[in-house]
Amino acid sequence: MSASIVTPSPPIHDYRIGIDLGGTKIEGAALADDGVELRRQRVATPRGDYAGTLHAVRALVEAFERELGPARSVGVGHPGAVSPATGLIKNANSTWLNGQRLDADLARVLDRSVHLANDADCFALSEATDGAGAGAPIVFGVIVGTGTGGGLVANGTLVSGANAIAGEWGHNPLPWPEDNERPGPSCYCGQRGCIETFLSGPGLLYDYVRHGGAAITAEDVVGRAARGDAAAAACLDRYVGRMARALASIINVLDPHVIVLGGGLSKVAHLYTEVPKQWGRFVFSDHVATRLVPPMHGDASGVRGAAWLS
Repeated sequence: MSASIVTPSPPIHDYRIGIDLGGTKIEGAALADDGVELRRQRVATPRGDYAGTLHAVRALVEAFERELGPARSVGVGHPGAVSPATGLIKNANSTWLNGQRLDADLARVLDRSVHLANDADCFALSEATDGAGAGAPIVFGVIVGTGTGGGLVANGTLVSGANAIAGEWGHNPLPWPEDNERPGPSCYCGQRGCIETFLSGPGLLYDYVRHGGAAITAEDVVGRAARGDAAAAACLDRYVGRMARALASIINVLDPHVIVLGGGLSKVAHLYTEVPKQWGRFVFSDHVATRLVPPMHGDASGVRGAAWLS
């Protein structure tokens, strides 16, 4: 009887690697062409250490490729944007990235070309590709968490813009402001009354404290509102109205078919029923067909969108 020969399975070559370069963690995922997640891994971000950050990304990519074989492509989602004028990172809250040539440096340490995009853009691309906005011609992805950002996908293609800031709705002024909302809180960008200062988690908490509430957390404010606390419920009502106005301005300019919320405040179910009830007053149309939906992939959308960059 002849011995059977067992042929080992070949490495998987038809997959993409996405890297979500966050301020506290760097997460990597390997995605097959059908969107199936093959592997995922995360490591702590070497805060303040640019060289260490590059090497942490390389270590993740090498770990995937040792197990799965060479990847077809690598995409990286990062805070801030790549300046079209200089090629350097700008506007990143992970400040050690600012002023760096991240694309060239990653290409050097990985020895290949790398596709980069803002982390909010990656969120939008993920949800437009195979998430809550899949199949919709125009998808606007919104981040409402520590900050307020966004990304735009049209016909499956991420829109960056001439200044690489498409989707940065958080640094427009809150539209149709009421008297008690002027001039608005100061924003780190140097302006006052930016949408981010009202709709971010810190913005929600600031409003709660301003009206006499305790300095707790935005999540606690939402929880108190759900339990019937009058002050917290009033704060959440103001938040809903402000989001309705802010998103109405997006609808008036872009007319998206779907708006997907992401970030910590996207978990507030109340928003998906109440915001669309109010935005019609401000949308320049007799009917609003735009849908406001929660994310399908949640916290994984950033890393999945990075993988879909190529």
